[in-house]
Amino acid sequence: MAENEEFRHIVRIASKDLNGNLPIYRALSKIKGVGIRMAKTMALSFEKESGIAHTTKLGTLSEEVDKKLEEVVMNPGKHGIPDYMLNKRNEYETGETKHLVMNDLDFNLRNELQRLNEIKSYRGLRHSWGLTVRGQRTKSTHRGKGGAVGVRKKDNKK
Repeated sequence: MAENEEFRHIVRIASKDLNGNLPIYRALSKIKGVGIRMAKTMALSFEKESGIAHTTKLGTLSEEVDKKLEEVVMNPGKHGIPDYMLNKRNEYETGETKHLVMNDLDFNLRNELQRLNEIKSYRGLRHSWGLTVRGQRTKSTHRGKGGAVGVRKKDNKK
């Protein structure tokens, strides 16, 4: 971290613009696929590797350090974060354990739902019908999922 560098209010990490005024651990939680606990763990792992405190404001970091932080965000398993914290454990097709963020997470979810629907599984069908998937009751709740159906009055004959 150089002293002569100016403060950056917007820092781009993992295809997301983050607030430079926030501490590292709080800024990372704004990335889709990274929750509060995972952001704190990533920031602590980054602190062990680089020696920069996890409470340092994100805007004070240089761009070279940003690349190291992005590497921790994109590949947390290689930086000492345990497998049980990653969001794709034992993936269906490859059996790998990895952590997906941003667009990769959306793309993977879309593919999983498409696969479930193609094999006509119960979960896939419930997803496609727009119903609850995990056994919730539907008699009294989840009534607002469909669009409202209006009533058309007949034209008065003159």
